[in-house]
Amino acid sequence: MTIQEYLSSLRGKTAAVLGIGVSNTPLIELLCRSGVQVIACDKKSREDLGERAKQLEALGAHLQLGESYLDDLRADVVFRTPGMRPDVPALLEAKARGSIVTSEMEIFFEVCPCTIIGVTGSDGKTTTTSIIAEMLRAAGKTVYLGGNIGHPLLCETPDILSDDFAVLELSSFQLHSMDCRPDVAVITNISPNHLDKHKDYQDYIDAKSAIFAKQTPDDRLVLNLGDGHTPYYESLAHSSIYYFTDDKFIENGSCCVGGEIYRFGRRLMHEDEIKLPGKHNVQNYLAAFTAVEGLVSDENCRRVAMSFGGVEHRLELVRELRGVKYINDSIGTSPTRTAAGLHALKTKPIVIAGGYDKHIPFDGLGDELCLHAKRVYLTGDTAEKIRDAVFASKFYKPDALDVQLIDDFTEAVLTAASSAEAGDIVLLSPACAAFDRFKNFAQRGEYFKKLIMELE
Repeated sequence: MTIQEYLSSLRGKTAAVLGIGVSNTPLIELLCRSGVQVIACDKKSREDLGERAKQLEALGAHLQLGESYLDDLRADVVFRTPGMRPDVPALLEAKARGSIVTSEMEIFFEVCPCTIIGVTGSDGKTTTTSIIAEMLRAAGKTVYLGGNIGHPLLCETPDILSDDFAVLELSSFQLHSMDCRPDVAVITNISPNHLDKHKDYQDYIDAKSAIFAKQTPDDRLVLNLGDGHTPYYESLAHSSIYYFTDDKFIENGSCCVGGEIYRFGRRLMHEDEIKLPGKHNVQNYLAAFTAVEGLVSDENCRRVAMSFGGVEHRLELVRELRGVKYINDSIGTSPTRTAAGLHALKTKPIVIAGGYDKHIPFDGLGDELCLHAKRVYLTGDTAEKIRDAVFASKFYKPDALDVQLIDDFTEAVLTAASSAEAGDIVLLSPACAAFDRFKNFAQRGEYFKKLIMELE
Protein backbone atom coordinates (compact mmCIF):
# COMPACT_ATOMS: atom_id res chain seq x y z
CA MET A 1 0.00 0.00 0.00
CA THR A 2 1.27 3.49 -0.84
CA ILE A 3 0.86 6.55 1.36
CA GLN A 4 -1.57 7.99 -1.20
CA GLU A 5 -3.71 4.84 -1.05
CA TYR A 6 -3.71 4.91 2.73
CA LEU A 7 -4.74 8.55 2.91
CA SER A 8 -7.45 7.95 0.30
CA SER A 9 -8.86 5.16 2.49
CA LEU A 10 -9.26 7.67 5.34
CA ARG A 11 -10.91 10.43 3.31
CA GLY A 12 -14.23 11.35 4.90
CA LYS A 13 -13.41 9.42 8.06
CA THR A 14 -12.46 10.71 11.49
CA ALA A 15 -8.96 10.34 12.97
CA ALA A 16 -8.08 11.19 16.56
CA VAL A 17 -4.41 12.09 17.06
CA LEU A 18 -3.28 11.85 20.68
CA GLY A 19 -0.56 14.35 21.49
CA ILE A 20 0.13 17.62 19.69
CA GLY A 21 3.90 17.43 19.91
CA VAL A 22 6.85 17.35 17.54
CA SER A 23 6.13 13.83 16.29
CA ASN A 24 2.40 14.26 15.72
CA THR A 25 1.99 17.83 14.43
CA PRO A 26 3.16 16.95 10.89
CA LEU A 27 0.79 13.96 10.97
CA ILE A 28 -2.15 16.19 11.93
CA GLU A 29 -1.30 18.58 9.11
CA LEU A 30 -0.99 15.72 6.59
CA LEU A 31 -4.35 14.22 7.58
CA CYS A 32 -6.15 17.57 7.46
CA ARG A 33 -4.78 18.36 4.00
CA SER A 34 -5.88 14.89 2.83
CA GLY A 35 -9.54 15.44 3.64
CA VAL A 36 -9.58 13.54 6.94
CA GLN A 37 -11.64 14.89 9.84
CA VAL A 38 -9.06 15.28 12.60
CA ILE A 39 -9.56 15.48 16.36
CA ALA A 40 -6.27 16.68 17.84
CA CYS A 41 -6.09 15.71 21.52
CA ASP A 42 -3.62 16.94 24.13
CA LYS A 43 -3.41 17.35 27.89
CA LYS A 44 -2.03 20.86 27.38
CA SER A 45 -4.30 23.88 27.49
CA ARG A 46 -4.95 26.22 24.56
CA GLU A 47 -2.67 28.75 26.25
CA ASP A 48 0.15 26.19 26.45
CA LEU A 49 -0.16 25.37 22.75
CA GLY A 50 -0.20 29.05 21.75
CA GLU A 51 -0.03 29.71 18.00
CA ARG A 52 0.04 25.99 17.20
CA ALA A 53 -3.60 25.69 18.32
CA LYS A 54 -4.70 28.44 15.91
CA GLN A 55 -2.67 26.96 13.04
CA LEU A 56 -4.20 23.51 13.45
CA GLU A 57 -7.74 24.87 13.71
CA ALA A 58 -7.13 26.89 10.55
CA LEU A 59 -6.37 23.59 8.80
CA GLY A 60 -9.69 22.20 10.01
CA ALA A 61 -8.64 20.20 13.07
CA HIS A 62 -10.94 20.04 16.07
CA LEU A 63 -9.02 20.43 19.33
CA GLN A 64 -9.80 18.37 22.43
CA LEU A 65 -7.60 19.75 25.21
CA GLY A 66 -7.04 19.68 28.96
CA GLU A 67 -7.24 17.00 31.63
CA SER A 68 -10.23 15.32 29.96
CA TYR A 69 -8.62 15.14 26.51
CA LEU A 70 -9.02 11.35 26.34
CA ASP A 71 -12.68 11.27 27.39
CA ASP A 72 -15.11 9.66 24.95
CA LEU A 73 -12.70 9.09 22.07
CA ARG A 74 -14.90 8.49 19.04
CA ALA A 75 -13.01 8.13 15.78
CA ASP A 76 -12.50 5.61 12.99
CA VAL A 77 -8.74 5.65 13.61
CA VAL A 78 -6.84 6.65 16.76
CA PHE A 79 -3.14 7.52 16.50
CA ARG A 80 -1.55 7.11 19.91
CA THR A 81 1.53 9.03 20.92
CA PRO A 82 4.64 6.83 21.44
CA GLY A 83 4.81 7.48 25.19
CA MET A 84 1.26 6.26 25.84
CA ARG A 85 0.70 2.67 26.88
CA PRO A 86 -1.67 0.83 24.54
CA ASP A 87 -3.69 -0.54 27.45
CA VAL A 88 -4.85 2.77 28.95
CA PRO A 89 -8.64 2.61 29.52
CA ALA A 90 -9.45 5.30 26.95
CA LEU A 91 -7.74 3.34 24.18
CA LEU A 92 -9.30 0.04 25.22
CA GLU A 93 -12.72 1.69 25.23
CA ALA A 94 -12.11 3.19 21.78
CA LYS A 95 -11.12 -0.24 20.42
CA ALA A 96 -14.24 -1.76 21.95
CA ARG A 97 -16.30 0.83 20.04
CA GLY A 98 -14.61 -0.22 16.79
CA SER A 99 -11.75 2.26 16.48
CA ILE A 100 -8.49 1.15 14.89
CA VAL A 101 -5.68 2.12 17.30
CA THR A 102 -2.36 2.68 15.55
CA SER A 103 0.58 5.13 15.42
CA GLU A 104 2.50 7.25 12.94
CA MET A 105 5.38 4.77 12.99
CA GLU A 106 3.15 1.74 12.49
CA ILE A 107 1.59 3.30 9.39
CA PHE A 108 5.05 4.21 8.12
CA PHE A 109 5.97 0.52 8.16
CA GLU A 110 2.86 -0.22 6.08
CA VAL A 111 3.53 2.35 3.38
CA CYS A 112 7.33 2.68 3.28
CA PRO A 113 8.57 1.50 -0.15
CA CYS A 114 12.25 0.98 0.77
CA THR A 115 14.49 -1.22 2.93
CA ILE A 116 13.99 -0.58 6.66
CA ILE A 117 16.64 -1.10 9.33
CA GLY A 118 15.22 -0.89 12.85
CA VAL A 119 17.29 -0.53 16.02
CA THR A 120 16.10 -0.97 19.58
CA GLY A 121 17.63 -1.76 22.97
CA SER A 122 18.08 -0.21 26.38
CA ASP A 123 21.35 1.60 25.65
CA GLY A 124 23.25 2.65 22.56
CA LYS A 125 20.36 2.63 20.11
CA THR A 126 20.67 6.33 19.18
CA THR A 127 24.40 6.02 18.48
CA THR A 128 24.03 2.68 16.68
CA THR A 129 21.18 4.04 14.53
CA SER A 130 23.26 7.10 13.64
CA ILE A 131 26.33 4.99 12.81
CA ILE A 132 24.29 2.75 10.48
CA ALA A 133 22.90 5.81 8.70
CA GLU A 134 26.39 7.29 8.33
CA MET A 135 27.74 4.05 6.88
CA LEU A 136 24.94 3.78 4.34
CA ARG A 137 25.51 7.40 3.30
CA ALA A 138 29.22 6.68 2.93
CA ALA A 139 28.22 3.89 0.54
CA GLY A 140 26.30 6.41 -1.58
CA LYS A 141 22.81 5.47 -0.37
CA THR A 142 19.96 7.91 0.23
CA VAL A 143 19.03 7.53 3.90
CA TYR A 144 15.99 8.64 5.89
CA LEU A 145 16.69 8.72 9.62
CA GLY A 146 13.69 8.61 11.93
CA GLY A 147 11.66 6.87 14.60
CA ASN A 148 12.76 7.96 18.06
CA ILE A 149 15.48 10.10 16.46
CA GLY A 150 15.35 12.83 13.86
CA HIS A 151 11.83 13.68 12.75
CA PRO A 152 8.61 11.89 11.68
CA LEU A 153 9.02 10.19 8.31
CA LEU A 154 5.44 9.44 7.29
CA CYS A 155 5.07 12.82 5.61
CA GLU A 156 8.26 12.19 3.61
CA THR A 157 7.09 8.83 2.27
CA PRO A 158 6.05 10.21 -1.16
CA ASP A 159 9.70 11.18 -1.76
CA ILE A 160 11.20 7.83 -0.71
CA LEU A 161 12.33 5.54 -3.54
CA SER A 162 12.51 1.76 -3.47
CA ASP A 163 16.34 1.70 -3.41
CA ASP A 164 16.59 4.16 -0.52
CA PHE A 165 17.00 3.18 3.14
CA ALA A 166 15.00 4.11 6.24
CA VAL A 167 16.98 3.72 9.48
CA LEU A 168 14.76 3.85 12.54
CA GLU A 169 15.47 4.06 16.25
CA LEU A 170 12.53 2.31 17.93
CA SER A 171 11.76 2.67 21.62
CA SER A 172 9.79 0.20 23.71
CA PHE A 173 6.99 2.82 23.70
CA GLN A 174 6.74 2.68 19.92
CA LEU A 175 7.09 -1.11 19.72
CA HIS A 176 4.51 -1.79 22.41
CA SER A 177 1.70 -3.63 20.56
CA MET A 178 3.03 -2.47 17.17
CA ASP A 179 3.00 -4.60 14.03
CA CYS A 180 6.21 -4.06 12.10
CA ARG A 181 8.64 -5.99 9.96
CA PRO A 182 11.99 -4.31 9.37
CA ASP A 183 14.27 -5.95 6.83
CA VAL A 184 17.06 -5.75 9.41
CA ALA A 185 16.37 -5.61 13.15
CA VAL A 186 19.02 -4.83 15.78
CA ILE A 187 18.73 -5.23 19.55
CA THR A 188 21.73 -3.58 21.20
CA ASN A 189 21.18 -4.86 24.76
CA ILE A 190 18.50 -5.15 27.42
CA SER A 191 18.52 -3.81 30.99
CA PRO A 192 15.78 -2.42 33.26
CA ASN A 193 14.47 0.84 31.79
CA HIS A 194 11.20 2.74 31.41
CA LEU A 195 9.51 0.56 34.01
CA ASP A 196 7.13 3.45 34.70
CA LYS A 197 5.64 2.80 31.24
CA HIS A 198 5.43 -1.02 31.46
CA LYS A 199 3.52 -3.43 33.67
CA ASP A 200 6.78 -5.05 34.71
CA TYR A 201 10.26 -5.88 33.42
CA GLN A 202 9.00 -8.84 31.38
CA ASP A 203 6.52 -6.55 29.62
CA TYR A 204 9.45 -4.28 28.69
CA ILE A 205 11.48 -7.26 27.40
CA ASP A 206 8.53 -8.50 25.34
CA ALA A 207 7.85 -5.04 23.91
CA LYS A 208 11.34 -5.08 22.41
CA SER A 209 10.65 -8.43 20.74
CA ALA A 210 8.03 -6.79 18.51
CA ILE A 211 10.89 -5.52 16.34
CA PHE A 212 11.45 -9.05 14.99
CA ALA A 213 8.15 -10.82 15.72
CA LYS A 214 6.91 -10.53 12.12
CA GLN A 215 10.24 -11.27 10.47
CA THR A 216 10.85 -14.33 8.27
CA PRO A 217 14.09 -16.19 7.39
CA ASP A 218 14.52 -13.66 4.56
CA ASP A 219 15.02 -10.93 7.18
CA ARG A 220 18.03 -10.29 9.41
CA LEU A 221 18.05 -10.09 13.22
CA VAL A 222 21.22 -8.83 14.92
CA LEU A 223 21.63 -9.82 18.57
CA ASN A 224 24.19 -9.17 21.30
CA LEU A 225 25.82 -12.53 22.04
CA GLY A 226 26.85 -11.31 25.47
CA ASP A 227 23.38 -10.21 26.56
CA GLY A 228 21.50 -12.53 28.92
CA HIS A 229 18.21 -11.99 27.07
CA THR A 230 19.51 -13.18 23.71
CA PRO A 231 18.56 -16.88 24.23
CA TYR A 232 14.97 -15.79 24.93
CA TYR A 233 14.83 -13.73 21.74
CA GLU A 234 16.43 -16.56 19.76
CA SER A 235 13.63 -18.88 20.90
CA LEU A 236 10.98 -16.48 19.57
CA ALA A 237 12.58 -15.46 16.27
CA HIS A 238 11.96 -16.81 12.77
CA SER A 239 14.63 -14.51 11.32
CA SER A 240 18.12 -15.24 10.07
CA ILE A 241 20.14 -14.41 13.20
CA TYR A 242 23.58 -12.81 13.29
CA TYR A 243 25.56 -11.64 16.29
CA PHE A 244 28.04 -9.17 17.69
CA THR A 245 30.30 -9.67 20.69
CA ASP A 246 33.50 -8.43 22.33
CA ASP A 247 33.90 -11.74 24.14
CA LYS A 248 35.10 -14.25 21.56
CA PHE A 249 35.79 -14.79 17.86
CA ILE A 250 32.74 -15.46 15.68
CA GLU A 251 32.27 -15.68 11.92
CA ASN A 252 28.50 -15.12 11.75
CA GLY A 253 28.70 -11.48 12.74
CA SER A 254 31.18 -8.95 14.14
CA CYS A 255 33.49 -9.32 17.11
CA CYS A 256 36.38 -7.73 18.96
CA VAL A 257 39.13 -10.04 20.24
CA GLY A 258 42.32 -8.72 21.78
CA GLY A 259 41.52 -5.26 20.49
CA GLU A 260 41.17 -6.47 16.89
CA ILE A 261 37.78 -6.10 15.22
CA TYR A 262 36.59 -8.78 12.79
CA ARG A 263 33.56 -8.61 10.50
CA PHE A 264 32.24 -11.99 9.39
CA GLY A 265 35.72 -13.47 9.80
CA ARG A 266 37.55 -10.61 8.07
CA ARG A 267 39.89 -8.38 10.08
CA LEU A 268 38.48 -4.85 9.86
CA MET A 269 40.45 -2.56 12.20
CA HIS A 270 41.81 -2.09 15.72
CA GLU A 271 39.39 -0.83 18.32
CA ASP A 272 41.69 2.13 19.10
CA GLU A 273 41.07 3.44 15.57
CA ILE A 274 37.41 4.12 16.41
CA LYS A 275 37.00 7.85 17.00
CA LEU A 276 34.21 7.55 19.58
CA PRO A 277 35.67 6.72 23.01
CA GLY A 278 34.64 3.86 25.26
CA LYS A 279 34.03 0.11 25.15
CA HIS A 280 30.31 0.73 24.75
CA ASN A 281 30.97 2.45 21.42
CA VAL A 282 32.99 -0.55 20.26
CA GLN A 283 29.82 -2.58 20.93
CA ASN A 284 27.72 -0.04 19.01
CA TYR A 285 30.04 -0.34 16.01
CA LEU A 286 30.04 -4.14 16.15
CA ALA A 287 26.23 -4.07 15.99
CA ALA A 288 26.31 -1.61 13.09
CA PHE A 289 28.98 -3.54 11.16
CA THR A 290 26.77 -6.63 11.36
CA ALA A 291 23.60 -4.79 10.37
CA VAL A 292 25.07 -3.42 7.12
CA GLU A 293 26.96 -6.53 6.00
CA GLY A 294 26.41 -6.87 2.26
CA LEU A 295 25.28 -3.24 2.02
CA VAL A 296 28.41 -1.30 3.01
CA SER A 297 31.99 -2.28 2.21
CA ASP A 298 34.64 -2.83 4.86
CA GLU A 299 36.46 0.24 3.57
CA ASN A 300 33.46 2.52 4.09
CA CYS A 301 32.74 0.98 7.49
CA ARG A 302 36.31 1.66 8.54
CA ARG A 303 36.23 5.23 7.20
CA VAL A 304 33.10 6.10 9.18
CA ALA A 305 34.44 4.51 12.38
CA MET A 306 37.61 6.59 12.13
CA SER A 307 35.82 9.90 11.43
CA PHE A 308 32.30 9.96 12.93
CA GLY A 309 32.20 12.39 15.86
CA GLY A 310 29.11 11.00 17.53
CA VAL A 311 25.61 12.11 18.48
CA GLU A 312 24.74 15.42 20.09
CA HIS A 313 24.17 15.09 23.86
CA ARG A 314 26.16 11.84 23.99
CA LEU A 315 29.53 12.49 25.71
CA GLU A 316 29.60 15.77 23.80
CA LEU A 317 32.49 18.08 24.68
CA VAL A 318 30.85 21.47 25.22
CA ARG A 319 33.99 23.50 25.95
CA GLU A 320 37.24 23.59 27.86
CA LEU A 321 37.62 26.56 30.21
CA ARG A 322 40.65 27.17 32.41
CA GLY A 323 41.71 23.56 32.03
CA VAL A 324 38.27 22.12 32.90
CA LYS A 325 36.40 20.04 30.30
CA TYR A 326 32.60 20.20 30.32
CA ILE A 327 30.85 17.19 28.80
CA ASN A 328 27.16 16.89 27.95
CA ASP A 329 25.81 13.33 28.24
CA SER A 330 22.15 14.29 28.68
CA ILE A 331 21.15 11.33 26.51
CA GLY A 332 22.38 9.15 29.38
CA THR A 333 18.87 8.47 30.63
CA SER A 334 19.53 5.12 32.34
CA PRO A 335 22.04 3.92 34.95
CA THR A 336 23.76 1.66 32.43
CA ARG A 337 24.22 4.55 29.98
CA THR A 338 25.77 6.68 32.69
CA ALA A 339 28.00 3.79 33.73
CA ALA A 340 29.17 3.41 30.12
CA GLY A 341 30.00 7.10 30.00
CA LEU A 342 31.98 6.90 33.23
CA HIS A 343 33.97 3.97 31.85
CA ALA A 344 34.72 5.89 28.64
CA LEU A 345 36.50 8.71 30.49
CA LYS A 346 40.10 8.38 31.58
CA THR A 347 39.73 10.91 34.43
CA LYS A 348 37.24 10.57 37.29
CA PRO A 349 34.65 13.29 36.55
CA ILE A 350 32.57 15.58 38.71
CA VAL A 351 29.13 14.14 37.95
CA ILE A 352 25.75 15.87 37.78
CA ALA A 353 23.00 13.23 37.91
CA GLY A 354 19.33 12.75 38.71
CA GLY A 355 16.00 13.47 37.01
CA TYR A 356 12.63 11.90 36.29
CA ASP A 357 11.82 8.71 38.19
CA LYS A 358 11.28 5.74 35.83
CA HIS A 359 11.09 3.34 38.81
CA ILE A 360 14.31 1.53 37.97
CA PRO A 361 16.94 0.49 40.54
CA PHE A 362 20.08 2.56 41.14
CA ASP A 363 22.08 -0.02 43.11
CA GLY A 364 24.57 -0.59 40.29
CA LEU A 365 24.84 3.13 39.63
CA GLY A 366 25.74 3.67 43.29
CA ASP A 367 28.72 1.33 42.86
CA GLU A 368 29.78 2.99 39.61
CA LEU A 369 29.73 6.47 41.12
CA CYS A 370 31.76 5.31 44.11
CA LEU A 371 34.36 3.75 41.84
CA HIS A 372 34.50 6.23 38.97
CA ALA A 373 33.37 9.70 40.15
CA LYS A 374 35.44 12.40 41.84
CA ARG A 375 32.40 14.25 43.22
CA VAL A 376 28.63 13.89 42.74
CA TYR A 377 25.90 16.54 42.59
CA LEU A 378 22.37 15.10 42.55
CA THR A 379 19.28 16.96 41.41
CA GLY A 380 15.73 16.20 40.26
CA ASP A 381 13.12 13.75 41.48
CA THR A 382 15.55 10.83 41.88
CA ALA A 383 18.27 12.70 43.79
CA GLU A 384 17.57 11.03 47.12
CA LYS A 385 17.25 7.55 45.57
CA ILE A 386 20.63 7.85 43.88
CA ARG A 387 22.20 9.24 47.06
CA ASP A 388 20.83 6.30 49.05
CA ALA A 389 22.27 3.88 46.47
CA VAL A 390 25.68 5.53 46.77
CA PHE A 391 25.59 5.40 50.58
CA ALA A 392 24.52 1.73 50.46
CA SER A 393 27.36 0.73 48.12
CA LYS A 394 30.09 -1.45 49.58
CA PHE A 395 32.56 0.82 47.77
CA TYR A 396 31.36 4.02 49.45
CA LYS A 397 33.93 5.90 51.53
CA PRO A 398 32.63 9.19 53.00
CA ASP A 399 36.08 10.75 53.01
CA ALA A 400 36.70 9.81 49.35
CA LEU A 401 33.44 10.86 47.64
CA ASP A 402 31.52 14.06 48.30
CA VAL A 403 27.80 13.70 47.47
CA GLN A 404 25.50 16.72 47.53
CA LEU A 405 21.77 17.14 46.87
CA ILE A 406 20.83 20.36 45.06
CA ASP A 407 17.19 20.58 43.99
CA ASP A 408 17.60 23.37 41.43
CA PHE A 409 19.22 22.12 38.21
CA THR A 410 20.88 25.46 37.43
CA GLU A 411 22.38 25.68 40.89
CA ALA A 412 23.63 22.08 40.65
CA VAL A 413 25.43 22.82 37.37
CA LEU A 414 26.96 26.08 38.58
CA THR A 415 28.04 24.52 41.89
CA ALA A 416 29.71 21.64 40.05
CA ALA A 417 31.48 24.11 37.76
CA SER A 418 32.69 26.25 40.67
CA SER A 419 34.12 23.18 42.42
CA ALA A 420 36.22 22.16 39.40
CA GLU A 421 39.90 22.92 38.96
CA ALA A 422 42.32 22.53 36.04
CA GLY A 423 42.44 18.93 34.84
CA ASP A 424 38.89 18.12 35.98
CA ILE A 425 35.93 16.97 33.89
CA VAL A 426 32.41 18.16 34.73
CA LEU A 427 30.00 15.57 33.34
CA LEU A 428 26.23 15.89 33.00
CA SER A 429 25.06 12.27 32.85
CA PRO A 430 21.72 12.09 34.65
CA ALA A 431 21.00 8.31 34.51
CA CYS A 432 17.36 9.42 34.32
CA ALA A 433 14.88 10.89 31.86
CA ALA A 434 14.37 14.65 31.90
CA PHE A 435 10.60 14.91 32.27
CA ASP A 436 10.70 16.16 35.87
CA ARG A 437 12.23 19.49 34.83
CA PHE A 438 12.47 19.50 31.02
CA LYS A 439 10.51 18.53 27.91
CA ASN A 440 13.10 15.89 26.98
CA PHE A 441 16.79 15.01 27.27
CA ALA A 442 17.68 17.28 24.33
CA GLN A 443 16.20 20.36 26.00
CA ARG A 444 18.08 19.47 29.19
CA GLY A 445 21.31 19.10 27.24
CA GLU A 446 20.81 22.40 25.42
CA TYR A 447 20.17 24.20 28.71
CA PHE A 448 23.30 22.64 30.24
CA LYS A 449 25.34 23.80 27.25
CA LYS A 450 23.89 27.30 27.56
CA LEU A 451 24.90 27.49 31.23
CA ILE A 452 28.41 26.25 30.44
CA MET A 453 28.92 28.64 27.52
CA GLU A 454 27.91 31.56 29.76
CA LEU A 455 30.63 30.75 32.31
CA GLU A 456 33.38 33.36 32.47
